[in-house]
Amino acid sequence: MRCAHWRRVPLDLVRESREKSAAECVDRALQCQLSVHDNGHHYGLLADIGECGTAPWLLWHGTTEVELVVLPDCPVAAPGHDGEGCCLFAGHTKQHTWEDALEEVSCIR
Repeated sequence: MRCAHWRRVPLDLVRESREKSAAECVDRALQCQLSVHDNGHHYGLLADIGECGTAPWLLWHGTTEVELVVLPDCPVAAPGHDGEGCCLFAGHTKQHTWEDALEEVSCIR
């Protein structure tokens, strides 16, 4: 299950993200992409630039602290020959995105 925290993106960070990533489209509100967690930092993907390596993320804690960070992609893929890659950043904690998807599917009857 994904974290339920959302954050509006300040206009100055939208502009900065476009400059750093050459992305044409940057969302104005983001949901934290990490697995459910109560405390700590939240991360929302600002722009999927379609290139391997790095991506711009919005990092926030609480209601006032917010910043743009460029983070390397998580290199971990699901087990198996055609394993899906993790859509988060390197060094994230808890589950990879493909593990979250398996958990959600297993709950459906």
